[in-house]
Amino acid sequence: MKEIKVAPSILSADFSNLCHELRLCEKGGADIIHLDVMDGHFVPNITFGPVVIKSIRKCTKIPFDAHLMIERPDKYVKDFVKAGADIITVHREVKVDIGDVLRKARNYGVEVGLAINPDTPFEKAKEFMEELDYLLIMSVYPGFAGQSFIREVLSKIEEARKYVDSEGLDVKIAVDGGIKHSNYRDVVKAGADIIVAASAIFGGDVVKNIREFKRGK
Repeated sequence: MKEIKVAPSILSADFSNLCHELRLCEKGGADIIHLDVMDGHFVPNITFGPVVIKSIRKCTKIPFDAHLMIERPDKYVKDFVKAGADIITVHREVKVDIGDVLRKARNYGVEVGLAINPDTPFEKAKEFMEELDYLLIMSVYPGFAGQSFIREVLSKIEEARKYVDSEGLDVKIAVDGGIKHSNYRDVVKAGADIIVAASAIFGGDVVKNIREFKRGK
C-alpha cells in the first residue's frame, strides 16, 4: 500500500487541552492538522474561528488546514492566514467567486484546497483543478463528527484520481468523513493521498491510531 498522509481533525479532540492533543498528533507522525471551521449557516453547527487557531498555532509545527465550511470565505481568508493556517480549503458549494477566493489565498502565500460535498459531482471541481494543491472529497455531509462513511463516494474518488493522473496535475486528493480502520483501505485503493479522521483518531490512543493509519492497518 502506498504511503498515505494522515490529517487528524480536531473536531473530536479534547478542547480543554488542545495543546496536549496536538503534541500527541505530532508524536504519532500526523502530516496535517485539519481545522473544521463552521459558521452555523453553511452547515448546521458552529465550531471556532481565527482566535482559537491563533492560540493553538504555538503548540505544534504541523501544517494547519483551515477547512472553511462558511458562507463567506471571501471575507475571512486573510484572518485565517494571519491566525496561522498553512492551507485554506473552501467549498465548491458556496455562493461566491471560488476562483477569486483561491487566488486571494494563494496571494497570501498559503496552499489552497477545494472541498466538494457527497452530492456534488467531481465535474463541478474540474474547472479549478489546475489552481489547486488539494481536492477534499467529503464522504459525509459536513457539520458533525461521527457520521457513517458514504460508500457511494468511492467512485468519485476514483474519478478524481484518474483525472489528476491523466492530466499530470500536482493535486493531492484528501477524503474526509467517517473514515475508520474498517474502510481505510477502500479509500486508499480508490485513490486518496490524504485521509482526514476525527473520532477514529481522538476516540482512543491518538498516537497509536495515527501510526496504524500511516502503516495501513
